[in-house]
Amino acid sequence: MNRVGGGWMRRRYLAVILILCLIWVPVSWGGAFWAEPRGERGKIPITSETVPALVKKLKPSVVNISVVKVERVMTSPFPGPGLGPRGGMDPFRDFWERFFGDRMPREFRQRGLGSGFIISKDGYILTNHHVIQDADQIQVTLHDKQEYSARVVGVDSKTDIALIKIEPEEPLTAAVLGNSDILEQGEPVVAIGNPFGLAETVTTGIVSATGRVIGAGPYDNFIQTDASINPGNSGGPLFSFHGDVVGINTAIVATGQGIGFAVPINMVKQILVALKDEGRVTRGWLGVAIQNITPELARSFKLTTSDGALVADVTKGGPADEAKIRRGDVIVEFDGEPVTNSNELPQMVANRAPGTRVNVTILREGKKQIVPVTLGTLKDTPPVQVETSQRKRFGMSVQTVTPELAKALGLDKAQGVIITGVEPGGPAAEAGLNRGDVILEVNHREVKSVEDFRQAVSETQADAVLLLVWREGNTFFATLPL
Repeated sequence: MNRVGGGWMRRRYLAVILILCLIWVPVSWGGAFWAEPRGERGKIPITSETVPALVKKLKPSVVNISVVKVERVMTSPFPGPGLGPRGGMDPFRDFWERFFGDRMPREFRQRGLGSGFIISKDGYILTNHHVIQDADQIQVTLHDKQEYSARVVGVDSKTDIALIKIEPEEPLTAAVLGNSDILEQGEPVVAIGNPFGLAETVTTGIVSATGRVIGAGPYDNFIQTDASINPGNSGGPLFSFHGDVVGINTAIVATGQGIGFAVPINMVKQILVALKDEGRVTRGWLGVAIQNITPELARSFKLTTSDGALVADVTKGGPADEAKIRRGDVIVEFDGEPVTNSNELPQMVANRAPGTRVNVTILREGKKQIVPVTLGTLKDTPPVQVETSQRKRFGMSVQTVTPELAKALGLDKAQGVIITGVEPGGPAAEAGLNRGDVILEVNHREVKSVEDFRQAVSETQADAVLLLVWREGNTFFATLPL
């Protein structure tokens, strides 16, 4: 009787414990192996004691990373012909000349420093891809000075993120990954890292801006901060005053002060499980080259706003091509989400798995259409984004593309006119046109010769002409004022 009753009581007791554990498990992403904050953010009273107490709590999760890269080069083995290292005849000269000529292989060890932070008690660490790229050795130093060799688990060069792993003897102190989407401009932040090899350097500042595009890649969406970030801070955490990581310090403006950039942690969390399980990230692919819509382009396409992403080219045989999306279409919605500019679309597409069927809303000749598209798999080459500068005047010379020119340029056929000269500093140069560019269309009208080009320009009633330009295998639109 006691055993039965005791067993029932134990089962009930364990059930209560299980329920309590479930209550206190933090809400996290599917398959997450990191910790996330519990509860809602409250207001933090900032006093003279706030930062020291916060730093003391956070430092154990931050690590220093040192890497060694071995460069192998060919150098002359000895100072003179036929001479050994001490001036005598080299008994191995015939061997070196036979296999290496007058050169011999030597190794040079390059060392680099960076930062990182622990995201799980069993030793998973986040850092920047550029910190550990091509490294032959990766050494991690913890807060308590313990050192471990690390292995690379997964990398994503497009977002500059790397996941590495050490094998600790005891459970580690892991950082909590917060929610970068709710960051506010002016919110205080703390950066901890290894600038110039100065371990555990702490700097504070504010969030200067969010959603910054700095030309670092197709998924630019940086947090800008004035917390001092220097070489060696790369890969280190940017903490909120709530004590959770909101970004990974990645880039600086070399000529500026108080201008640093961090990858938002929510962007990182989207790829972490894939990095851990597969070592890489598989992204959706639409198969279009896109560009922002300038006011000049908006007028040329008779658009009422500059919102959306203008399709400058469509990859033959790609998902967009199969869905009949055309060059000149404007993508204004992707899978129900509004697209306000070309910087947003690549991230939207990348967040969907290959094979996903989505609805793409386009503007074509002023009319909205919804086009179903089945996404493909993004390869190493990211979607092309092109930007052009427009000016009020232009000057350039053109020549008909001959079959010989087409072959030399890599064009499928002789078409368009090639720009043979651009006035230095003139409007055409300012508009982003270069010598060697090929103009394929003027105002959506195909041109096959200089005569076609001149006639199309002369017949233009607007104050600018819309050009479709080919450059090194890619096409983009540009407008030139008349």
